[in-house]
Amino acid sequence: MTEHNNTSPVLDVADLHIEFDTRHGALKAIDGVSLQIAPGEILGVVGESGAGKSLTGTAITGLLERPGRISGGEIRLEGQRIDNLSQDEMRRLRGRRIGAIFQDPLTSLNPLYTVGRQLIETIRTHLPMSKAQARKRAIELLAEVGLPAPETRIDQYPHQFSGGMRQRVVIALALCADPKLVIADEPTTALDVSVQAQIITMLKRLCRDHGTAVMLVTHDMGVIAEAADRVAVMYAGRLVEVGPVAEVVKSAKHPYTQGLMNSIPTVLHDVDRLEQIEGSMPRLTAIPPGCAFNPRCPHAFSRCRAERPDLMAAGEGAAACWLVEEDAAPASAARATADTLVEHQD
Repeated sequence: MTEHNNTSPVLDVADLHIEFDTRHGALKAIDGVSLQIAPGEILGVVGESGAGKSLTGTAITGLLERPGRISGGEIRLEGQRIDNLSQDEMRRLRGRRIGAIFQDPLTSLNPLYTVGRQLIETIRTHLPMSKAQARKRAIELLAEVGLPAPETRIDQYPHQFSGGMRQRVVIALALCADPKLVIADEPTTALDVSVQAQIITMLKRLCRDHGTAVMLVTHDMGVIAEAADRVAVMYAGRLVEVGPVAEVVKSAKHPYTQGLMNSIPTVLHDVDRLEQIEGSMPRLTAIPPGCAFNPRCPHAFSRCRAERPDLMAAGEGAAACWLVEEDAAPASAARATADTLVEHQD
């Protein structure tokens, strides 16, 4: 995994709230999400459909559409607040300092233009380059993302590329102006496994070589385990667990994360059936009191149904679960006893 210096974060999201205005009042879709991404780090954001992970990415890129709106919190890019910028200011920022990779490459590519024209126009929009310089950079980018024969392929149209090759072009497009942050929303979902692995390897290399911070949004815990340095697990618009990916994969603290991990097939254990999390994500209009996961949680007790837990320290990470506090209580009591014994011995 990537080594990080104790430098200030590229992205700092603090207590983000997103609401949707409806005839029946405001619906809270994102409820107090805070996360940071360091230079050269890949933060995986994972959860089921409807958890709010893509919505968080959309808010960061300034592409949140009405009736959705940011109703609280701050988003900072390299220390600069960006959630209160105008659309024009955000448009200039997007592409130059924030790159975006979406699930379907065809939504990012214009079928009427060659990939070269699209790359060159994007480069010249954000960087002071002549057409010849921009073309040279476009060819270099296509080579960097592993496109064979970039000098020839640059003059071809999107329909002449396979799905995996189109996704590489989209990644090149996202990297045109050497952005500090890349939001990658399900970048491998529509691709077969071998191409997925190539795209993941490429993202990791880009982080290492360019110091780019990446927010990798996916529902696939396997992709997170392979690609990310840290993972943030979302459920019903809130973060339920955050931590180093190795620790979360090996010993998840939140029952929801445990359920996600247990639903992944593994070659280490021979099982007849994979475990599944019973029930489904609650609708925004029907989020239960207490912990939103409590109706599906096999470990829920009375406090879970009445009080909503915030993130609390758990191992090297944090989890929003009362079980963490229950587990920590005996441990802290044991530490206090041990400290007392040491004092008496002294």
